[in-house]
Amino acid sequence: MKNITHFEKISKEQFIKDCQKLNLNLADDTYETISLPKRATVGSAGYDFYLPFDVTLKPFQSIIIPTGIRCQMNANLVLQIFPRSSLGFKYRLQLDNTVGIIDSDYFKADNEGHIMIKLSNLSCDEKTVFLTKGEAFCQGIFLAYGITLDDMTLTRRKGGFGSTNHLKKDEE
Repeated sequence: MKNITHFEKISKEQFIKDCQKLNLNLADDTYETISLPKRATVGSAGYDFYLPFDVTLKPFQSIIIPTGIRCQMNANLVLQIFPRSSLGFKYRLQLDNTVGIIDSDYFKADNEGHIMIKLSNLSCDEKTVFLTKGEAFCQGIFLAYGITLDDMTLTRRKGGFGSTNHLKKDEE
């Protein structure tokens, strides 16, 4: 299968819409300064995701970060999202769903496949986390997966985050 995996920005309109839903008041140039994920070194397994704005998280606070990014990938791949190791080690910063799972068909979702990442500061040492716009805060790792021989799934995603609870079979 031809490799079609790549990151791209969602539309500015979708980014603004999602930020408004989250009651985020961001600078006018926030969208323009979004950086696509990239690997830090040739040996890095993960693609670093960068903050589109500054974040301060007190102990036991959470935030949803609209990354402005979506990912097109081959059907046999999944993108898994993890916090950067150093942030977990220093602050016990965690994703609320422990591991983000981005399915290959999420790219065509109603929300343009906008990858949103919810972080929580679970610091037992009562440390406040200060993260700066442009700083790498999470990493995405592509993994291949298999399906069973008797898999008969015919449904297609239409909605965005959490939409697989409401899927209907295609009419053919």
